[in-house]
Amino acid sequence: MLFFKCNFYLGITWVKLTPMITIYKTDVKATKLMEKLGINLQFTRVMDDTTILLRPDELTLLKQKAPYLISMAVSDITKLTKVDFNFCDNAVITIPSPKNEPIIGVIDTLFDENVYFSDWVEFKNMLSEDIPLSPSDYKHGTAVSSIIVDGPASNPLMDDECGRFRVRHFGVASGNQFSSFTILRNINEIISLNKDIKVWNLSLGSKLEINPNFISPEAAILDKIQYENDVTFVIAGTNKTWTQKQSMAIGTPADSINSLVVNSVDFDNRPASYTRRGPVLSFFTKPDISYYGGDETKPMRVCTPTGEAFVIGTSFAAPWIARKMSYLIDILGLSREVAKALIINSATGWSKQEFDSSLIGHGIVPRKIDDIVRCPEDEIQFVLSGISEKYDTYNYNIPVPISKDKHPFIAKATLCYFPCCSRNQGVDYTNTELEIQFGRLNEKGIKSIDNNYQSSEVEYFTWEEDARKLFRKWDNVKHIREISKKSNRAKKIHMGVLTCGTVKT
Repeated sequence: MLFFKCNFYLGITWVKLTPMITIYKTDVKATKLMEKLGINLQFTRVMDDTTILLRPDELTLLKQKAPYLISMAVSDITKLTKVDFNFCDNAVITIPSPKNEPIIGVIDTLFDENVYFSDWVEFKNMLSEDIPLSPSDYKHGTAVSSIIVDGPASNPLMDDECGRFRVRHFGVASGNQFSSFTILRNINEIISLNKDIKVWNLSLGSKLEINPNFISPEAAILDKIQYENDVTFVIAGTNKTWTQKQSMAIGTPADSINSLVVNSVDFDNRPASYTRRGPVLSFFTKPDISYYGGDETKPMRVCTPTGEAFVIGTSFAAPWIARKMSYLIDILGLSREVAKALIINSATGWSKQEFDSSLIGHGIVPRKIDDIVRCPEDEIQFVLSGISEKYDTYNYNIPVPISKDKHPFIAKATLCYFPCCSRNQGVDYTNTELEIQFGRLNEKGIKSIDNNYQSSEVEYFTWEEDARKLFRKWDNVKHIREISKKSNRAKKIHMGVLTCGTVKT
């Protein structure tokens, strides 16, 4: 079989047309504020108190009368890049009828209801009837849903033992120009009307790089939705094109802080050739984790409206993680915070990470779901969860085994939470900070494994820059660990404090 040298990628190219404006928050509603300036806004052009859609002439008027109100601006009209498929010989695949399997939400291009697994997918076209459609508009969305429903059938080596999943698929984009503003409004409506779905896959991404100084409007809306609703978005980390040789930052909405952002690695566990890099706002670790999205030598097999196809890209790594998240939440009954922490924790090892976190995040997630839920015989895994509504301190005594009056272990811990975020605050994007300390108790307090002394009663002080760099202050995902070395020794007996982590004997 001859493979074309192309990566399957659904991207966005921005053009300077209708601008989406973020204004500074005031005590006056955006519609009233614009009305005073002579700009009449219909509710369909208002996303929230600070994000509005203006015509070019209205933007000019705003700049003339009140330029100080403008916080950020991006173009709204987008265009999907052209993509190619590598098709293989059609094979007859059968699938039983769905029963009570968990449902994963998919927000993507359109879905073809003539494929073999169509009974497993409930499809709704969110596009206007006036938009002309072509067969290519159905390829990407159908391919993504094929992995979620029945990915292991076409990719036996990728079998995660999670089973099959039903899909509720919402088509919000075609292969032509569309409005990001309209898609964001659609997502708000979709989430509000589908409260039974806890995990959402979003494999649409921008071809352009994120702005290093502020979060994109798309990512901010997704962060708000996740804070206000008990849902998780699994988002593709976006790709470089084959002609792009230099390093390239990820594209929106992969800068969503609350979402689980997935980059790709090849089957040798190296960053894929099309991988783009973080971080976000020069600080937040994005992507969160990496998974297999196919490469030139071993592409991913998916189902499209015209048969099976070979594809590669982060678009096809994200659905595998969405399957794992849904298994942990919908089948095992874990909270989204614990599920996210387990996936990230499973991606981290005991040795020093080989590749930069800006490329692979916290690490590569294991293929089998059992390797996420369970741990090896020489490890003990603890999971703790709770709700903090005030400035509280939580202490947990961890029953770590004792041998010869010492603790013969090293430890790692992962903390995940979904904070409220404020885009107008720039780099101070997250409004909530949770600190984690894990270690042994001594007369001075907790001797944390990462030497975190921010809350120590001893007279220490920490510069803000050091607190962010060393202890991940304001980051909603914190992972700390001790490295396994030949020189590791058993520790003197103390008690430990842990949020979510593992100890290795």
